[in-house]
Amino acid sequence: MSLPRYPEYKDSGVAWLGDVPGHWDVKRLKRNLTLLTEKTDRRENPVALENIEGWTGRFIPTETEFQGDGIAFDAGDILFGKLRPYLAKAYRAESSGEAVGDFHVLRPAPAIDSRFAQYQILNREFIAIVDGSTFGSKMPRASWEFVGGMKVTTPTLTEQTQIAAFLDRETAKIDELVAEQRRLMELLKEKRQAVISHAVTRGLNPDAPLKPSGIEWLGDVPEHWEVKQLKHISPAMTVGIVVNPSSFVADEGRPFIYGGDIREGVIDWVNARCIDTVSSDKHVKTQLHAGDLLTVRVGAPGITAVVPKECEGGNCASVMHIRQGPFNSNWLCYTMNTRIVRFQVEVVQYGAAQEQFNISHAVNFWTPTPPRSEQDEITAFLDSETAKLDTLTAEAQRAIDLLQERRTALISAAVTGQIDVRGAVA
Repeated sequence: MSLPRYPEYKDSGVAWLGDVPGHWDVKRLKRNLTLLTEKTDRRENPVALENIEGWTGRFIPTETEFQGDGIAFDAGDILFGKLRPYLAKAYRAESSGEAVGDFHVLRPAPAIDSRFAQYQILNREFIAIVDGSTFGSKMPRASWEFVGGMKVTTPTLTEQTQIAAFLDRETAKIDELVAEQRRLMELLKEKRQAVISHAVTRGLNPDAPLKPSGIEWLGDVPEHWEVKQLKHISPAMTVGIVVNPSSFVADEGRPFIYGGDIREGVIDWVNARCIDTVSSDKHVKTQLHAGDLLTVRVGAPGITAVVPKECEGGNCASVMHIRQGPFNSNWLCYTMNTRIVRFQVEVVQYGAAQEQFNISHAVNFWTPTPPRSEQDEITAFLDSETAKLDTLTAEAQRAIDLLQERRTALISAAVTGQIDVRGAVA
């Protein structure tokens, strides 16, 4: 969409605003929005930071029960998250309620359109400057003294309403396109799982005769396959260093892999911690070799990846370590990341705060096991098919990133008067 600029501009006197339309005012935010501080213990419509989607201001329902007093707000008020303002959480209330937690609760003046005020706060330059003003390293917050002192553009109420209506319409279009791309990504994810699950349970030959696996939830498998427990597939399984693993962390050395470094099929060894060579060599049982597998035990149990050559000689902490054996490591990795094994993990996992499982249970997990030559064929097929699906997923994510960039750029341009949208509003 190509939109015109205003016929006349003037210097705003504010570096980040630059030139603004000649007939617009520039005022401090506190002249347009009043900070509300009245406490209330009612719980008719509590809103917390977790309820607000960053950069869109969309409300996200949750089942969380909030404690403590909140700040009362009415329909049309703006709730701006002052904790970690780079998250850009600005919500325009549609009904009265209570803001629970780290909010600046703001009420627009009579000459200020509340939708326009919300878009003004969601201006990326505004957010960047507010974020640069925060105090507190662990829990950075923006003070009202600074936020309220920010200078912002202030067109007439009629023009504010026109700009807000234009942005409502255009951002809704963009949001729908983003939603379509996200739906596509979900379909691709489901397709990926289906392709992997079928290959590791039925093989690549659709005409292969089947036999009962002997396990009710697994069903039939190819007649020439075996169904084995993990302890009969890998020559050794153990748990990474569990006693004070942080004491072995070093500034330099070999990769020291924690559960948080493991994603499905991938180990982020580049950003992982390090363990010094001497300590890693002492812990022989948990020392890593290319082709071993690591499975997350705590937090996101069951996620598995193959150890790459870059981790050779390194070590691991608190994850399940499966030694390489006479099997294709990538085949087993694909199998471990399907519902076949995830289902068994869910049966034995425990812990409300952090789900986890014990290796004593994991050694007995069942998996359909084809001959080695067929493992190789399945791996080559899945490498090819998942690469195609991953490429499509990456393209969808790039489309989302571009759309979101377009959204923020459009908001910034409209609320600072860099484009004239009056003629685009019916």
